[in-house]
Amino acid sequence: MKMKSIDRLTARAEQHFADSISVKQEGSILLPTHVAKATVLMSNCLHEGGKVMVCGNGGSAADAQHFAAELMGRFERERRELAALALTTDTSILTAIGNDYSYEDVFSKQVRGIGRVNDILIAISTSGNSKNVIKAIEAAKKIGIHIIALTGNGGGKMASLLSGDDVHLCVPASRTARIQETHLLLLHCLCDGVDHVLFDEE
Repeated sequence: MKMKSIDRLTARAEQHFADSISVKQEGSILLPTHVAKATVLMSNCLHEGGKVMVCGNGGSAADAQHFAAELMGRFERERRELAALALTTDTSILTAIGNDYSYEDVFSKQVRGIGRVNDILIAISTSGNSKNVIKAIEAAKKIGIHIIALTGNGGGKMASLLSGDDVHLCVPASRTARIQETHLLLLHCLCDGVDHVLFDEE
């Protein structure tokens, strides 16, 4: 294999940084008000004894687990635990539902099993078209669970499922890597906002 020159690889890395910065700059104009609304929704849910469920596939599954861990453990301050659950982690549940029913049902059946009115479902899909995430949203809405959707590329099919009581955080990008990078920033904004609302006066 012919080794690429350091200069060419450096230029590619620089372009990744530039592209990521550009998406975040555009997002900084479009998304903060929606982040604030999502923060209020989550804070009210948690204050009233509800829980936050999070789902997604692949990199979005990793984001779901990361986010649930920061709510249940901590983000940047010591505070009490916040009720959060990633629907991506129990291999027995995932494989049983996937085998006995369909992979499209792996999140929706969990939502129906443990979701309650006024809980929150954070639904993550870079394309907005993940079938199992869409079915989870549909199940949640029948129960009365509010949705915070993290998407990109226009929001896909998920965008049409959301109502005025939901929040759509749609990254202004089409490239998966750029969307995922901004999703992580959005999740950190939500962690910080919830901590600020719930604990700054304690």
